Formats: sequence, structure tokens, C-alpha cells
Amino acid sequence: MSSQTGFGIRSWRKHVEQRLRQTREFVNETESAALATVILSIGSLLAAFGGFLLASSWTAIPFAMFLVSTGYGWVRYQALIARTVTFAMTSVTIVTLGLIVVFIFYEAIPVFQYESATVFGVSVPGLGMFIQTRWDAVTDPVRYSLLPMIHGTVMVTAIATLVAAPLGVAAALFIAEIAPPTVRELVKPGIEILAGIPSIVYGFIGFTVINPWASTEFALNGGSTYLFVGLVVGLMALPTVVSVAEDALTSVPNSMKDGSLALGATDWQSMTSITIPAAFSGVSAAVLLGIGRAIGETMAATVMLAGTQAIPDPVTNVFYGYETLTSLIARGYGPSTGVHESALFAAGIVLFVTVLCLSIFSQYIEMRMRKRLGGAES
Repeated sequence: MSSQTGFGIRSWRKHVEQRLRQTREFVNETESAALATVILSIGSLLAAFGGFLLASSWTAIPFAMFLVSTGYGWVRYQALIARTVTFAMTSVTIVTLGLIVVFIFYEAIPVFQYESATVFGVSVPGLGMFIQTRWDAVTDPVRYSLLPMIHGTVMVTAIATLVAAPLGVAAALFIAEIAPPTVRELVKPGIEILAGIPSIVYGFIGFTVINPWASTEFALNGGSTYLFVGLVVGLMALPTVVSVAEDALTSVPNSMKDGSLALGATDWQSMTSITIPAAFSGVSAAVLLGIGRAIGETMAATVMLAGTQAIPDPVTNVFYGYETLTSLIARGYGPSTGVHESALFAAGIVLFVTVLCLSIFSQYIEMRMRKRLGGAES
């Protein structure tokens, strides 16, 4: 173990020394005027970013300096300033995302302290939000359990996945393998248009058309059901699944499919035995991205659900719909204060961690697909 640690330290030190050497070479080989322009551009951008974070009234001055220095550098040293600006913008983006994450976790600290629970004599912050089912920010005893909303999110996501996954993969297979070129050029943009429709439009249609119909046909009070919310969210996630899965299917080398056809297999046998297995990692990544889209959907769930923090009885009953994590945040953030507001940030943390894990897993299996097909270095 110590030898591995020593090797890691030596590798890190070697990497740092290499970077320092490259930096010295860059400074020595770059003209003084170009170097000064780069330093002024990056420095003014960082100063403007810092002023923005501090809400300073002087932020416009360094930002103007950044525009002037970058414009001058673009005319005189276009390649150098392009590399510099892209690096600076990427760094600012990463720092911004990091600050957002820190802010969310920091704001959630009060509710984690409030909902502490003791296990074997040890106080565990935030455990109370996951071992009880009561959410009531008004009546004593005030409790902030996230279990009802987690249950609602799981129900909506599961139904949406059952809609988006098979339909999305089937549509992607049709576009990639079956449809003639003319049909493909018409169908694919049409599916992409679905992604451009605002989610509130889907939610409004669900609230004005689907909910009243469900209330009449199933004798439900208000028509709020996880079933129909899941159907709407599944249709919203469909373009994501279709787009990513279609890219994965078209990335399968034609030589593999041609070899299958040459051996006497039919088109359908080639698709089911060659194309889909070869692109399985990419198709799986598409489904996972669609699940992430369903988990993060806000407006459709907010408009169509009842807004009650409860778990249906039985828990598998899809003909009642109460609340999801996203609708909880959307509905309660305005009037909330104190620990109640902190509880909404805790709900955001649950969503953030869930979607992050799904995103990492989808990237991992997509990377495996590329290696398997020879599209990336091992």
C-alpha cells in the first residue's frame, strides 16, 4: 500500500513538473506584447467574475477591459487569444458550477441539523428526513420528511421510463436501420421538435385535458395521478432517448451488419443479433439520460399533481398523485423561510446526487461502447 502511495506521489510530482516546464517554455517562446495581452485578458476576466460574485458596482470596468484586450488580441494574436479565452471561460464555468454546489449544500445545513436522528447512540444529521413520512411545515411537531416526495419521484420516473425506453429505442431503430433516407430526414427533425416544446405546455395540456378525463373515467378527485403524469413526462423524455440511441445505433460499423447479411441473416435478425447488442452500451446510456430527464422534470409534475405531501395506500397505487421532489421545490420556494427553505435545498441535493450518479453511469457505459467498437483508445 505504501509503495502504491509513493508511486502516486511521484506520478503527481512528475505531472506538476511537466506542467511547470511547459509553462516556462510558453513564456520564453511568446512575444512580450502577446504575453501581456494574454495576462491582461485573463486578469480582467477574473476580476470581472470576482466583481460579479461580490455584486460590485465596478464590475463593468474589468469586463470592458476584457472585451478591449480580447478584441485587440484577436486581431493581432488570434490563435493564442482563442486558446486563452476558451481556457478562461471553461475555468469560470467549472468554478461557477462548484460554487452552485457549495451554495446548495450550505443552505441545506439547517434542516440536516434539525432532522438529526440517533442511531446506536450516534446522532446522524439529516437521517430524520429519510426514516419518517411526515412533512408539515406549519403544525407542531414540524417535520420535513422527504420520503413522500421521493416516492412520488420514483413512481413518475418509473412510469416515464416504461414509456420513453421502449418507444425511444424502437423509434431510434426505425430511423437508423429501417426508414428510407427521405423518411429519416422528415422523422428525425420532427422528434427533435418535441424537445423544444416548453414543459409547461405539456403540463397545461395534461391539466386541462388529461386530468379532467381521468377524474371522470376513474372517479378520481381532481384527476391527479402518477400514471398520467408519468405518461406526459415519458413523452417529454422521448426525444432524448431517441437522439442518443440513434447515434449509438448508427455508430455500429457497416461491416458487422454486412457480414451478418452475407451469412444469410435477415434484416431483422441482423438488427436484433448484431446492431442492438453492439450498441447496447449507447442505448443504455440513452435510457439513463432519459431517466435523468424524467427525474428533473418540474413544471408538468407541478401543474398536474395535487401538491399534497403523502404516500398513497398501497404504495404501488398509480391512480393517485401527490408530490415529487421537483414539484415540492417549485410550489414551496416562494413562501418558505428558515428551516422550511433549507428543506427545499435538501430536496435539491437529493435530485442533484441522483442525476449526477445517473449521468456518470451513462458516460461510463457510453465510454465502454466506444472502446468496444474501436472508437476510443483503450
